[in-house]
Amino acid sequence: MGDNIEEQGVYPLRDALKLADEMELDLVEISPKADPPVCKIIDYSKFLYQQKKKQKEMKAKTTKVVVKEIRFGPQTDEHDFQFKLKHAEKFLQEGAKVKAFVFFKGRSILFKDQGEILLLRLATALEEWGSVEQMPKLEGKRMTMFISPKKK
Repeated sequence: MGDNIEEQGVYPLRDALKLADEMELDLVEISPKADPPVCKIIDYSKFLYQQKKKQKEMKAKTTKVVVKEIRFGPQTDEHDFQFKLKHAEKFLQEGAKVKAFVFFKGRSILFKDQGEILLLRLATALEEWGSVEQMPKLEGKRMTMFISPKKK
């Protein structure tokens, strides 16, 4: 096979190499496991360049997930809650995931229910911009919840 090859067919290795040499191109093995192996007569450096270009395009198309964290205490005031809510809203509008967590210090672990209520309140306030990916879950001294942005 090749760009300027009229007759595609099965050739002995010597003839294929001679044909590639006459065209001043390279004989590149495309599928070695096939019977007989499939080769192509192309400019190898151009082939490598195109492969790199395809990989670069595929990498550019992938989206990078950014996770922003917002920390609360179990007895967070209304003003602080509203302040952090605005930040979370901005993060979701930018397309970042939000990891909201309540950190319990010392004996404040007794207020687990207050922390959960706080996180659920945040989730309902952010319903317009994002959806809850993981409900509040207590892990050690942290209660964590993930909110992902809504698709546009």
